[in-house]
Amino acid sequence: MRRLPLRSRGYGCFLTLTLCMALAASPAHAQNTAPHSTTGHHAKARTQPARNAAAKPAAPAGEQFADGIAAVVGKDVITMSDLNAAVQQASTSLKQQRIQAPPMDVMQRQVLNRLIMDRVMAQEAKRQGILLTDAQVDQAIAMIASRNHIAVAQMKAEIIKSGTSWDEYRKAIHDELLSDRLRQRVVDAKIFISDSEIDAFLKEYARSEAAAPKPAPAAAAPVPAQARVQPQVKIVPNGAVELSEILVHVPEGASPETVARARQKADSLLARIRKGADFASLAAANSDGPDALHGGKLGVRPLEGWPDLFVNAIRNLMPGQVTGVLRAGNGFHIVKVTARAMERVAVPVQQQAPAPNVQQLEAIPSAAAGTVEITQTHARHILIKVSAVMTDAEARQKLEEIRQRIVSGQAKFEDMARQYSQDSTASQGGDLGWLSPGQTVPAFEQAMDKLKPGEISEPVVSPFGWHLIEVIARRQHDATDEVRRNRARQILMERQAGPAFEDYMDQVQAQTFIDNRLVKAEELKQRYQQ
Repeated sequence: MRRLPLRSRGYGCFLTLTLCMALAASPAHAQNTAPHSTTGHHAKARTQPARNAAAKPAAPAGEQFADGIAAVVGKDVITMSDLNAAVQQASTSLKQQRIQAPPMDVMQRQVLNRLIMDRVMAQEAKRQGILLTDAQVDQAIAMIASRNHIAVAQMKAEIIKSGTSWDEYRKAIHDELLSDRLRQRVVDAKIFISDSEIDAFLKEYARSEAAAPKPAPAAAAPVPAQARVQPQVKIVPNGAVELSEILVHVPEGASPETVARARQKADSLLARIRKGADFASLAAANSDGPDALHGGKLGVRPLEGWPDLFVNAIRNLMPGQVTGVLRAGNGFHIVKVTARAMERVAVPVQQQAPAPNVQQLEAIPSAAAGTVEITQTHARHILIKVSAVMTDAEARQKLEEIRQRIVSGQAKFEDMARQYSQDSTASQGGDLGWLSPGQTVPAFEQAMDKLKPGEISEPVVSPFGWHLIEVIARRQHDATDEVRRNRARQILMERQAGPAFEDYMDQVQAQTFIDNRLVKAEELKQRYQQ
């Protein structure tokens, strides 16, 4: 198993959760107040073991970063001032999370690795023709504010109050959007989830729910209700789970000796955790994962949305509990259940155990109770993709010309779709059929929802290109079974898309010229110490 990127499909889930945690935080829970970018989730951290400097002569200062460059990534340069600013931001974030900061050389190396991956991601997105405007970032921020039922101005005040500057938060949103669009462009469209896979998943899902322990019935003795039962909490079988991890990376093709040393390090870290060491601080100082400087936090997912290796290890763990050392393809993992969905049940007094101190998360049910009525939209579209020969501006202008011909009565929408649309619906006149909420990407759905039947949108940009949308009709629909199946499809998509995108970014990184001056300086320092 390879480490998975943690975003759900679409940026709204993770970023909304981050904001909610920030708004709900009190000074006593400051660890939840700092939103952060997850762009670096999509590639392995390539860090070197920290070296303890002996009391020997250091390399001459003039040989260390004489040109003020920390790294070169393709044609981009990461300066020492860029690195120092990012290190300062990481230090502030760790302080807010009440996580002990690692030694400065470790923090510099981890932060620089993250900056390098940010540049690799941005360069690949540009190569793929994916560009984001300030207006698109503003639109995403407005959506997050709306989902949190607050005004953008209030959200901005809360973000700044949490210790993160507004510019930093906007960059986090930008990076999240860019990464999500890149993944959709290069990975998601190539993944096919069959009906048989969905059937098997739902069957297993139902089996695990049925196998979950049920609370024992209350004793029938004629005693007052308050004496007969007391509240207790239990795990929601397939509810949301928040995880943190410490990753000890093992390079591909590593020798048995290297693997043994990595295992020994992981065992040592696990022993320290079980003796009471702080998990987040150990992650910040020792984890090779890109989330190390966030205390190893991986985010929140439904239980079945995590990799099978994690699911099997954490299924019955309570919040605060830690797995053993887990062997995966990219190294050794130690996983902590930071929080998970719990529910209160009534337990007889004689069976009552002390209720654990848990942080509760909203459960994510596998299916809606009873009938789920939704509004479906029958729509069609014309898609023009952005490419090396079709710029963003040219695609939009082309659709504006097509729209003008349609609204003036010179052409029919379906005829224009057959002639110009660049997707598989072109032969059907761009007909998308009946669409349920969440079935299309957010930008497309937002524009479509604003239209009345018979109306045609202005050009709308999405990760796939530029669209014209026409709403044909709307209806109320019983979607109980569809909700279940769409949810299963989404989880199965995440399981496949995460590793596939990581592999893709590994290949991109391997093909990118990267000159890490920190590594060179450390090697030079080691030579002077010998």
